[in-house]
Amino acid sequence: MPASPDDLFAYLDQLGLGHETRWHEATFTVEEGRELKETMPGGHTKNLFMKDKDGVIVLISAHADSELKLNQLHKLIGTRRLSFASGELMEKLLGVTPGSVTGFALMNDRDQKVRFIVDAALMAFDTLNFHPLVNTGTTAISRDDFRRFVEATGHDLTVVDFAALLPDE
Repeated sequence: MPASPDDLFAYLDQLGLGHETRWHEATFTVEEGRELKETMPGGHTKNLFMKDKDGVIVLISAHADSELKLNQLHKLIGTRRLSFASGELMEKLLGVTPGSVTGFALMNDRDQKVRFIVDAALMAFDTLNFHPLVNTGTTAISRDDFRRFVEATGHDLTVVDFAALLPDE
């Protein structure tokens, strides 16, 4: 059974990690959450669940305003070309539905099948904001506490500068 938001909060508390959640209407896109982002400080995320032809599964947490060159991303992270993975695989491995994918879902990937990539632009913020396993809330956590959370789940947190894929202007 995948973790619920209450399970997530209990886990964060057990780890001694500070967090604060604001509940809101469901948001499925960065644009839908724009108003909320203006009232919650910190880096807001967009999260992508992807895989390559060899079956490497990747969860990407990027800053909401970062431009991602998905057709070139594999060059930075050492995979084959990436495509979006199915909602069924997301539910099986991360225990969340499309629209609710989040770095916090790593707690459901107990077999560490998912590789976790984080945008350097996001990690520049002291506070990070993720869905708490559902897209009707946003949970703020410090960058350092989020790192501790990821480590506690048994995953590595790989920081990648997605801006390196953008053409020089």
